[in-house]
Parts: sequence; structure tokens; C-alpha cells
Amino acid sequence: MSPMEKSILNFPKQFAFRPKIENAKNLRPAENFIVAGMGGSALAAELLKTAHPELNLIVWKSYDLPSVRRSLGAGNPSKTYHLKPNTLLVASSYSGSTKETLSAFESARKRKLNIAVLTVGGKLLALAKKYKVPYIQMPETGIQPRMSAGLNLVSLAQFIGLKDQPQIHSLAKSLKPEIWRAKGKALSENLWDQVPVIYSSAQNFPIAMNWKIKFNENAKIPSFANFFPELNHNEMTGFDVKKTTANLSSNLHLIFLEDGADHPRIKRRFAVTKKLLTEKGINLSEIPISGKNTWEKIFSSTLLADWTSFYLAKYYGVDPEQVPMVETLKKLIR
Repeated sequence: MSPMEKSILNFPKQFAFRPKIENAKNLRPAENFIVAGMGGSALAAELLKTAHPELNLIVWKSYDLPSVRRSLGAGNPSKTYHLKPNTLLVASSYSGSTKETLSAFESARKRKLNIAVLTVGGKLLALAKKYKVPYIQMPETGIQPRMSAGLNLVSLAQFIGLKDQPQIHSLAKSLKPEIWRAKGKALSENLWDQVPVIYSSAQNFPIAMNWKIKFNENAKIPSFANFFPELNHNEMTGFDVKKTTANLSSNLHLIFLEDGADHPRIKRRFAVTKKLLTEKGINLSEIPISGKNTWEKIFSSTLLADWTSFYLAKYYGVDPEQVPMVETLKKLIR
């Protein structure tokens, strides 16, 4: 059994993790949250926004920290406001060595902000210990960061104090990876030699992005994502194929992630858009987002994306585990 296949099958076990906050006495109460992370280390925070849109949560994917600016009019400089004191910055890096996240940590520390750390180890853990910053150390299981969404989620839920933590932990028993294997393999066969483009509602866009990430990193293929209703105002017109442009979209395959809880008008947009694109000869698949609750919906779709990308990797003869191009880039930008 390959490491990636094992990661998929063992994924539900991550929700059994009971995180412990070290240096907890230094964790101040917060109403606003910033999760600084990249790639797989930011995925859980994005999915958290899908399940809890009411949270004042920003996912920061860059160096330093965001500034809140207000334009003072033409010819006047913008004014920068400091982040509110009741904001918690969670520096999230699975490896503990992500440059952007380390930068955000140092920026927050210099500004004496409320900070917490989420990592397996590395420099980030060392800094948390050095400065007595509250931290959760996730277990080192050898998986890729993009496969650690369960560990990340239960840890973030602990920092934030989510009331539905028992429901999240119950996924350890309710998620059944094998149920989605055959569906993922079948979908992968429909996607051979095509570029997946994933569409969802705005609320479920983090789920669509997870699909995109898994196609990119597991199958090593281009993939893109967008959401309703925005795509109806621009991207859709790119499929208004003519003889001179038909070849540009012939290798694209649209995946519609449809949720029964989507707004009725969004459902209507799904239906009409599919009809229009089918008439244009565009390849597409309809994938329902299903589950007993929001968390089951999110992670059942995650498992389907994992299996689909895993079998595409086998078809293309690539390693679904390692990401050598990312590692090469890291060495070149040191």
C-alpha cells in the first residue's frame, strides 16, 4: 500500500486527536481570528469558514500581517489601523518551517499581539517554546501537510473554543473512506487527459479549492476553481466557443459541486449554467455534496477528491505523495 493510499484510509483517525494547549495561561480571550498559513496548513481554516461563516476569521496567506486601511481621498495617504487587541493570530505551519508563517509570527510578536502556534515541530515550535507562546503540537505521522486537515481542524477548534467540537471528533467514526473509493476511481476515468475546473457556491468555495489543490499536488496536473454567482459574470463567457476557440476548451472538464443547502437562486444558476455549457459541448460532471451535517459534507467531499486525484496520479504514472517542484522552489528562493 502506497503512503498516499494509507493517508486516505487513515484520515478519519485524525479527528480522534485531543489537542492540548501548552502555555495555555498566556492565551488571551479573542473574538477575532487570523490564521496565518500556506497550502495545506491553511486548508482547515478555510473549511472552518465554510462551516461557521459567522466567525470573524481571516486566512492570511502571505508574509507579515494584514493591515486595515482607509482611503482619505485623492492626494491623501491611507491610514493604517492596528489590529484589535481581542484578535488571536494562529500561526499554522505543519512543518514549522514555512517562511511566510514564520514572518507572520515575528510580525505579530513585535506588535505584542495575542499569538498561538499550531505545528508538528521545526523552527515555529522552537519559537513558541522560547517566547512561551501558547501552542498545540500535532503528532508527527509522516503525512503530507495537505492530508492533515483533520488534525488542523480539531486544533483550531480548540484554540477558538467551538461549541461543536464533539461533532467534529465524531467524524473519527462516521467517515468511511472506502465508501468513496469506487466513486473516485470512476470519476478519475472520466477525467483522463482533461483539465478539471471545479465550480461551487461561494459558501462552499473552500471545498472546491481543496479539490483543485488535490489535483495539483496529488495528480500533478493543472486544475482551477471558481464559484457562483461570480463565474456567471465573467468566466462563463470563456466557454462561448466558436470555430476559432473550440480547441481551447475541448480538454477542460467542469465539476459542479452541488449542495442541497445552497441558496435557491444559486441552485437555479447551477441548472441554467449546466444547460448552456452542455449545449456548447463542454464536458462536465455533477457531484453532490452530501452528509448528515456540515462537517460530514465537507470531509466526505474531501475523501472523494482524495481518491479521484489518487487514481489520476496512478493513470499518469506520477507519485501522489511528494511535490518536488515545491521543494525545488524553496531551495531557489532561500
